[in-house]
Amino acid sequence: MIETVDHIIIVVEDLHSAEENYTKILGLKPVWSGAHDALGTSNVLFNFENTYLELLSATGSGIGADLVKQTIKEKGDSLLGLVLGTKDINSFREIIKKSGHSLSELSDGEGKNEQNEQREWLLQFLPNELTRGIFSFVIEHKSEGLPLFTKDKSTVSRLEQVVVKTNDINGFIKVYRDIFGIRLALDKFVEAWKKRILFFRLNKTTIEVIEEKNDEDTPKDSLWGLAWGVRDISKTRKRLVANNVEVSDIRSGVKEGTLVATISSHTNNVPTLLIEHTKKA
Repeated sequence: MIETVDHIIIVVEDLHSAEENYTKILGLKPVWSGAHDALGTSNVLFNFENTYLELLSATGSGIGADLVKQTIKEKGDSLLGLVLGTKDINSFREIIKKSGHSLSELSDGEGKNEQNEQREWLLQFLPNELTRGIFSFVIEHKSEGLPLFTKDKSTVSRLEQVVVKTNDINGFIKVYRDIFGIRLALDKFVEAWKKRILFFRLNKTTIEVIEEKNDEDTPKDSLWGLAWGVRDISKTRKRLVANNVEVSDIRSGVKEGTLVATISSHTNNVPTLLIEHTKKA
């Protein structure tokens, strides 16, 4: 089934500027800079212990460029995609079909970088009743994994959380737990927020789901923000301030044994939190 949050996609109008922003935020250089010629897009990838981040921009003509342009027209630079990973996409297809959902044919994907190196993958687009408003697909990589650059204690080490809002929390459980097979680690009503929240966990990443009830009859999910894990939040904050990135004071997190800080600039409109775990789980 689904083993990983393979990567997160942020769409941006100016790829070079966004690359500079996230190099400052993450404390890392990208491991890949390339293009999808058939889709009309170019990208920059930052790699972490458990996933990678893709900055995606329209630089040509194709369905990818159309999606990026339409998203930016509606929302500006923003968090666009949640890509789920599997090691066996054909088995995943069989499970989805047995659950009563129709699927399109598998698609081949490829990208080339500035050194003319190539990455290849298989991807499965999902029907609307499973994506529920989020741009999401399932991927199986055919190429070797991305390299990991050396980090220090001030750099981002992993993606801690991707935050999703939904008006249909029980329906979300049926898709992500019952169909995709992702572990539901927490289902709790938070009295202070007067909201129900879910934590789905896989590959040391949490998909945090927040219930946002409304009057719509159609189930609707939306990506909201990201939380990045760091080893020493004081050193991270010091590095960010030195790079003129706006960041809040450090405070205790909602979860016991965590320290957090909010980044309020250079995020390309993505709500962004830093987290340090002071107690090992």
